Amino acid sequence: QLQASGGGLVQAGDSLRLSCAASGGTFSTYTTAWFRQAPGKERDFVAAIRQSGGSTVYADSVKGRFTISRDNAKNTIYLQMNSLKPEDTAVYVCAVGRPILSATTTPSMYYYWAQGTLVTVSS
Repeated sequence: QLQASGGGLVQAGDSLRLSCAASGGTFSTYTTAWFRQAPGKERDFVAAIRQSGGSTVYADSVKGRFTISRDNAKNTIYLQMNSLKPEDTAVYVCAVGRPILSATTTPSMYYYWAQGTLVTVSS
């Protein structure tokens, strides 16, 4: 079971840290990713940390502003979001799976999903 938390209402330029905790299973043996979905839009890939070696993958829109990390002892992943923009407003969801590298950004490659946490960035 996955539990996401940390969303909220912030102003443009602010920071937030999202958390995704797992009960049962071990994050380090899965690729874990964050996706987001804005109202009326499709679910978009944000960032992932891969099961093999812990390498990270980011969407171009968040590179340099967001950082995904994993705490194996706490079985939790984090998404540190800095320099937030109004266009970052969305429901953020974490997911786990074992996609091949080229499919890391594909939602259908993930088979466990948490409920979303809402991030609202005001201008």
